[in-house]
Amino acid sequence: MPSIKGLDLGRDFFRECGEPMLKEEFPDLIPHLCCGLFGSGSECFGFDDDISQDHDFEPGFCIFLPDETVVDRKQAFRLERAYAGLPREFHGFRRSVMQPVGGARHGVFRTSEFFYDKIGSTDGQLDREAWLYVPEQSLAECTNGEIFFDNPGTVTAIRSALSKMPDDVRKKKLAAQLFLMAQSGQYNYGRCLRHGESAAAQLAVCEFVKSTLSVIFLLNRTYQPYYKWTFRALRSLPILAESGDRLAALLESGNGPDRSPEKIGLIESLAQDVIDELVRQDLTRAVCGDLEKHAYSVNDLIADPDLRNRHILAAL
Repeated sequence: MPSIKGLDLGRDFFRECGEPMLKEEFPDLIPHLCCGLFGSGSECFGFDDDISQDHDFEPGFCIFLPDETVVDRKQAFRLERAYAGLPREFHGFRRSVMQPVGGARHGVFRTSEFFYDKIGSTDGQLDREAWLYVPEQSLAECTNGEIFFDNPGTVTAIRSALSKMPDDVRKKKLAAQLFLMAQSGQYNYGRCLRHGESAAAQLAVCEFVKSTLSVIFLLNRTYQPYYKWTFRALRSLPILAESGDRLAALLESGNGPDRSPEKIGLIESLAQDVIDELVRQDLTRAVCGDLEKHAYSVNDLIADPDLRNRHILAAL
């Protein structure tokens, strides 16, 4: 573990350097500001370690501004210059060289522009189509990290609005990923082996693992982060976190006759655990071990008839 986590470093930098600067130089703007640290980067999820310090690891935080009708360009520019002028080194970590307009992950942002860049919405309001297709990793980046203070409350309200996926959208996504779990794991893996296509069998395993991970995050009502952090995030989930070792074993082992029966068993055990959780959450009416049937059963429970009647894979 690093000597300090990135989020802790950013919070300390704000409290010791950023907040005093704002109070001294911008007391009239403080009622309109939000400060915190969330967005891209492992530190915003709490996943950073020693290796994370090799790039983009520095003392930093974000200042969120309302639109120009409240804080004009001249005031915003002064804030950007003041942020850039904060100490170059803090707690033994150096800040990267920044342009006057601030950095990509830290610095001064218009609230509307920040969220538009992430999800295509300036105020966090997403219609059904946007909920279906905005990447979950983007939603994760909008809702991770920490708010240090939010005087106007706008950023907090947007994050709250984005924190819970609509139930029908969740079910449509679940149905699609359950269908892919069935196709890749319960069906195509064995067929590829019987064809003697070991590489294709491993591709089927990869697709099964990807879909299973998506299902587990959806069952947890938690947004799945960028793929390289998915297994790290999985370990902290309250539901099916123990699946991680079996999913890793599927990816890390070969497909020879000495391993394939075991892998088929792992696929079926993971499928059954997912089915059990679907039943526990009252998300399926099917009574069987066939994930494809459960996919259609989940889809049948969607309240919106238009969304329910779309193709089973419409949310992909």
